[in-house]
Amino acid sequence: MKLFAVLALALLGTWPLPALAQSIKLGAVVPLTGRYGAGGAQVRAGYEIAVAHVNAAGGVVVAGTKRSLELVLLDDESDATKTVSRLETLAAQGVVAYLGGFGSDLHAAAAAVAEKNRIPYLGVAFALNKVHQQGFRYLFSPFWKSPDIGRQLPPLLAALPAANRVKSVAIFQEKTDWGREMAEAWLEAGKVAGYQVVVQGEYAPGAKDFSDLILKAKAAAADALFALPTPPDGMAMIKQMRELGYTPKLTLFIRAPDPPVWSKNLGKDGDYVMLAPGWHNGVKAPGVKELNEAHVKRAGRPADPIAGPAYASVQILAAALARAGALDREKVRDAIAATDMTTVIGPVKFRTNGTGIVQSVFLQWIKGKQELVWPKESATAPLAYPAPPFTAR
Repeated sequence: MKLFAVLALALLGTWPLPALAQSIKLGAVVPLTGRYGAGGAQVRAGYEIAVAHVNAAGGVVVAGTKRSLELVLLDDESDATKTVSRLETLAAQGVVAYLGGFGSDLHAAAAAVAEKNRIPYLGVAFALNKVHQQGFRYLFSPFWKSPDIGRQLPPLLAALPAANRVKSVAIFQEKTDWGREMAEAWLEAGKVAGYQVVVQGEYAPGAKDFSDLILKAKAAAADALFALPTPPDGMAMIKQMRELGYTPKLTLFIRAPDPPVWSKNLGKDGDYVMLAPGWHNGVKAPGVKELNEAHVKRAGRPADPIAGPAYASVQILAAALARAGALDREKVRDAIAATDMTTVIGPVKFRTNGTGIVQSVFLQWIKGKQELVWPKESATAPLAYPAPPFTAR
């Protein structure tokens, strides 16, 4: 009789359901539309594939009970105001943790919300270091930051043929916090690498005409061009560089060349551009093969650069949930802070300010494909240098 009574109570909803049926709700706000839409698509792919893999492997064991992960993903339309409102919506739904989107400005807005709500936040695809200097306890990013990019650039430049190294650089500085921060990192890198910054000019995001900056760089015969444009701005720069006959030996664009649309829209003109998206599908780490196979089924190609760090964020969160032993946000936060594990992006630890200690890689578009060119020991292709004129490609 007792067994029948228990079953009856369960059917009536007055008895706790088995713990196995309860999922762990994770909230993600990602730009699927707007200026960051292409990058946001990579983030979404990484999250969704990782969640599917975790669940297929039996979910996460929390306090002896297996639970599946449930991803609730909302589009902020590349609008920081909507990033904030969407995160508040997810908090009201009881998510245990936040997963971030794409773009430093959106992450900067999100970090404050996570701190206010005391919900741990894992975000990739943003190199802005400034946001980590504000004392946020709940912000974590397994992704290299502006100072990391600056510190890792000189060894790459030093490996170029001595007689033909980069001696002069033009910096196209976006009028944003990240633009200023990255320009400072490149100026510091020059002290180590031995190059002189001969042009440093600002532009507003969304500008249509970059001819003044390009002509100044051309007149100064700058060997290299460093910038961090959005994808639309970066593609406009390349098109105008071709029109104005300026081909630097080396072009390093942060952010703009990350999505596949770069090569689709620019063709051969998009080749020879270096990028620093934080990962490449040729990285030798556990789980990369499975991620690439799943991504091929989903999109017809191996995993895009941002899909790897996004996938790693779910790996880190799943491991933290298991170590926390409870769906308590503070315990989960502490478990994330103590992370010391190997993911699809390699080993990951966190500094006390939430920045990740992760592997550094540089990529380059070569023949319409993103190749891993640095570090040399894991490269899928040698760095193509110097770049030939646009008319000779």
